Amino acid sequence: MKDLSLSEMLDMQRKLHEHYRARWGELVPGLGKELMLWMMAEAGEAAQVIKKQGDEGILMDEAARSHFVEEMCDVLMYFGDVLLAYSVTPEEIRDAYIQKYERNMTRWPTVNQ
Repeated sequence: MKDLSLSEMLDMQRKLHEHYRARWGELVPGLGKELMLWMMAEAGEAAQVIKKQGDEGILMDEAARSHFVEEMCDVLMYFGDVLLAYSVTPEEIRDAYIQKYERNMTRWPTVNQ
């Protein structure tokens, strides 16, 4: 099984929104703030699973792990919606992620330094 790329996830989100366009409306910048709030709510739900089940539950209990993974998928789906609403491309995310990573790699001294 291969990984699901950001491009593939965004394509799936586009298809999902196209399927429910009459119900959900267009993915436009004006919807971005609302989508961001929904994403944060879903992150809170994932945090609640951790709070209730603990690290051990997430790692060892199949039902708890499944619930946690499902909530994290909701976070990713809203993340994709926000990117689509603002027309952010996978390439922009890739480039910004690499730049941020490189900056963070030299930002703080390591324990060994």
